[in-house]
Amino acid sequence: MVDEKNIDNSAEGQGIKAAKRAAKKDAKAAKKAEHKKSNEQSGQDQPAESNEDISLGKYGTLPLIQSTTVVPQREFKMINELTKPLAGSVIWIRARLHASRARGKQCFAVLRQREFSVQAMLCVGEATSKQMVKFCSNITKESIVDIEAEVVTVAQQIESCSQKDVELYVKQLWVVSASAPQLPLQIDDASRPEKSDDPESLQIRVNQDTRLDNRILDLRTTTNQAIFKLEAGVCKLFRDTLTEYGFTEIHTPKIISAASEGGANVFTVSYFKGSAYLAQSPQLYKQMAIAADFDRVFTVGAVFRAEDSNTHRHLTEFVGLDLEMAFKYHYHEVMNTIGNLFTAIFKGLRDHYSVEINTVGQQYTVEPFKFLDPPLVLQFPQALEMLRTAGVEMGDEDDLSTPSEKLLGRLVKAKYDTDFYILDKYPLAVRPFYTMPDPENPKSSNSYDMFMRGEEILSGAQRIHDPVFLTERAKHHAIDIEKIASYIDAFKYGCPPHAGGGIGMERVVMLYLGLDNIRKTSMFPRDPKRITP
Repeated sequence: MVDEKNIDNSAEGQGIKAAKRAAKKDAKAAKKAEHKKSNEQSGQDQPAESNEDISLGKYGTLPLIQSTTVVPQREFKMINELTKPLAGSVIWIRARLHASRARGKQCFAVLRQREFSVQAMLCVGEATSKQMVKFCSNITKESIVDIEAEVVTVAQQIESCSQKDVELYVKQLWVVSASAPQLPLQIDDASRPEKSDDPESLQIRVNQDTRLDNRILDLRTTTNQAIFKLEAGVCKLFRDTLTEYGFTEIHTPKIISAASEGGANVFTVSYFKGSAYLAQSPQLYKQMAIAADFDRVFTVGAVFRAEDSNTHRHLTEFVGLDLEMAFKYHYHEVMNTIGNLFTAIFKGLRDHYSVEINTVGQQYTVEPFKFLDPPLVLQFPQALEMLRTAGVEMGDEDDLSTPSEKLLGRLVKAKYDTDFYILDKYPLAVRPFYTMPDPENPKSSNSYDMFMRGEEILSGAQRIHDPVFLTERAKHHAIDIEKIASYIDAFKYGCPPHAGGGIGMERVVMLYLGLDNIRKTSMFPRDPKRITP
C-alpha cells in the first residue's frame, strides 16, 4: 500500500526546488539588465573619449603628387644614413613598405630603399592611436610611404635589416603611392638563396620566366640592385680607364645599309621605301674614325645579333663595349692595352664594389674572381697542346668549340691560378676576311680572344688597313665586293695600322660574378623567345 504522506512530501520538495531555480534565474536576468544599463549610461557619459583618434592628421594617404607650388619643407634622409650617431634625431624618409606585422597594440614594419632596410615601430600610446596602428598594418606591401620618425638605438642587433643598430619610432605615416594588394611574386621569395644548407629553410623559388615577366618587381631585390650597380661600375671603369689612356668616346649608327660583319645573322627593318639593317657591330665606324685620325676611340651602345641561340650566354640585343686603336709597329701594343684595361676593371670592381659582390654572394654561389697582373697570354698552339694532353682531338686549324673553351679555362685555372687570360695567334682560317694574316706563318693570324672563367668575352685582331689587300682577302672568302665597297673605300685615302675588339658587357658581369645565365645581368633581356617587357 502506497504511503500518501510520503507522496505529498515529495511533491512539495520538488515545488520548492523549482521555485528556487526560477528566483535565481530572475535575479541573474535583473543583474544582467542592470549591468547593461550601467554600460549604456557610461557610454552616453563619455562618447568622445572612447572613440577619439589622437593621431588624426598624422597619417593617411597623400593626394596625388602633381608638382604643385606648395611644397612641404622637409629634409629627407636615406636609409643607409641611419646609424647610431643619429640616435635621438627626428627625421623623414621615403621608402617602400617591405613588410609589416601587427602584434597586439604594436605594429612593426620593414622599410626598404634599394639594397638598404630599417625596422620601424608604432605602439598605441599617448601620441599614437590604435587607428594609426591599424592603418599601418593594412598598408599593402611595396607601397611607397613617407615617414617622420625618431631614430632609436636597439639593445640587440636587428639581423633582418641592413641597419642593424637602430630602428625608427614612427610619428607620422603617409602613403605616397599604394601598391596593388596581390603581387605576382614576393620579394622575399625572389631573394632566397639558390642553394641553402639549412634543412629548415623555405624551398620556395621564383623561376626565371616569372621573374622576367614581372621584371619591375624582380629588379627590386637587393641582389638585383647590387648586380646592376656593379654593371654600372663596369661601364664607368671602362670609360674612365680608356679616357685616361687617351681614348675618345664616339657614338656610331645602329641603322646601317649593309650587314656589319657580312653574315646573315642580321635584323632587317623597313626604311622608308627600302630596307636597312640593325648593326651587328660598330666595327666599320670605329675603323672609319681611326682613318679620320681619331687615333684611339671607344663606344658603348646596343649591338644586335639575329642568332636563334637559346643558350645561357646569348642575347639578340646586348650592350657592346667596343674600342679601336692605331699602333706604331705591332698589334700587341693594342692587345696589351686591352689586357691592361681588363686588369683595371677587375681591380676597380674588387676595390670599390665589394659590398655589391658580397650581396650577390648571399643569394648565389660566387667564387672570388682571380686574375694576374700583367694578364696571362698564351699562344694558340700552347692551348692546343694543353687540350690534346687532356684528351681532346683537334686539328691545327680548328676553332675552339664551347666545351673546349670551358675545359681550357679549367686547365688554365689549375695551372696558372687565373680566371682571365688572352689567347693569341688564332688560325687564319677561322677568322673574318678583314683579319691581318701573320707575316711569319701563313696559317696563323694577328688575332686574339680573351676569356673569363673559360668563356670568350672579347674577340679582336689587327684589321687589314690596305684597300688592295683587303679586296684580295674578301675575294678569297667569296664575298661580294660591291656589298662591302663602302667599307673598303674607308681605307683609300691612307689609314694607320690599327686593331681593336668588342666586349659584351652583360657577359663580363655574368662571368665576373660566376652567375649561370646572362639574363640575370641584362635588365630587360632580349632573346629569340622574349621581346617583352
